[in-house]
Amino acid sequence: MKERKDFDIYDRAFKFAVRTAKTIDQLPLTQTTREYGKQLTRASGSVGSNLEEADGALTRKDFINKIGISRREARESRYWLKLLEATTNFTDKTIGDEIRWLINESKEIMLILSSIIKNTTDSD
Repeated sequence: MKERKDFDIYDRAFKFAVRTAKTIDQLPLTQTTREYGKQLTRASGSVGSNLEEADGALTRKDFINKIGISRREARESRYWLKLLEATTNFTDKTIGDEIRWLINESKEIMLILSSIIKNTTDSD
């Protein structure tokens, strides 16, 4: 729907999914990390895939809907990250630091997506 400019949300969503996947791969293998990791992998990857869908939207309504889905997936990612942070015994401090960075990044992505929705809705 919109022409893609130097709009870093696409890159941030991609990098968020990549960093999340790499972090999940470093977690100790337990039943919990396996299950939460699967959910987190899906949600974090879905942030960017729905942005790509929004980029190809044919209507403003469809664009807003896809951005809204992206925002919900970022929120879900944050939830799974918080669960991992609360339930995992990190023997490596850097993994815990990375989880906290990802939690913050998911929040920032949510704020950016909220702003996109608001700006698009306000321009009606």
